[in-house]
Amino acid sequence: MTIKNPSRRDFLIASMGVMAAKFAYSQELHSSQAITAGQIIERIKSKLGAPWTGQTLDNIIVGNSEMSVKGIATAIIATLDVVQRAAASGRNMVITHEPAFYSQQNNITQYQQDSTYLFKKDFLEKNNIVVFRLYDHWLARKPNGNVEGAMRELGWEKNVDPQNSNMFNFDGIPLLQFAKEIETKLNIRTLRVLGDPKMPVKRAAIGFGNTTLTQGVELLSQDDIDVIIIGEANEWDVNEYAIDAFSSGKNKAVIYLGHLKSDMPGMKFCAEWLRGFIKEIPVEYIDMSEPFWFADKPEWHY
Repeated sequence: MTIKNPSRRDFLIASMGVMAAKFAYSQELHSSQAITAGQIIERIKSKLGAPWTGQTLDNIIVGNSEMSVKGIATAIIATLDVVQRAAASGRNMVITHEPAFYSQQNNITQYQQDSTYLFKKDFLEKNNIVVFRLYDHWLARKPNGNVEGAMRELGWEKNVDPQNSNMFNFDGIPLLQFAKEIETKLNIRTLRVLGDPKMPVKRAAIGFGNTTLTQGVELLSQDDIDVIIIGEANEWDVNEYAIDAFSSGKNKAVIYLGHLKSDMPGMKFCAEWLRGFIKEIPVEYIDMSEPFWFADKPEWHY
């Protein structure tokens, strides 16, 4: 059998055919990987392992479910700085744990003419960014998404109580050393502690975010709990109860991480969790710089 050498014309025709086939394949691949905000939310609902409730804060705050998503950014809160960084990295869906517009319900009625609100709203709309809040159901997940994230960040997998993922056991480490290790591992500038620095810590409870009086008393009143680690609490309720408990002869302590800092590891873990079932587009966590500083150590990163 004789194989003819192809002419230049034959070569060009064949090359064009290959290029056309590659283009068609590229278009087909691109089309197959297109995903909307609504599709992403449905996947989240199916993977959480907790029933989706009708009355929830977990909704689209900005944008709509039909918007095409090129990339996802998770964050503790969708500040203007966070959404600007998300847009710069090509992530046009921001999944935030806290509200985007200054109130738990994202009620912006009183801000309709506010220049700061309008600047942020304009940026979000011009950059086609959809903001989805994942709060109620992330906390309802088993284990709680924020607690699991913190446990991983702190390296406490071996300390967790197998019967209660919010409880952790230790070997009597002094409170001061315990607090310093948390401060270092979570990179907190403004961590605060209430309690005797020399007190041995054998059992700690986590109650991240905002801890109410009822929640704080329920934990601190248990004889086997030495310290509760929380985001924040009113100084006239949980604080006062903890001080009275200590003054009455009980060794009790409270470590305050700050509301946002306490939940940040959870949203970092959320990005890792999402990558497990969203393969079409990139997913990343965008860290928020701690906004507070002490007068003797001023730091400002905005």
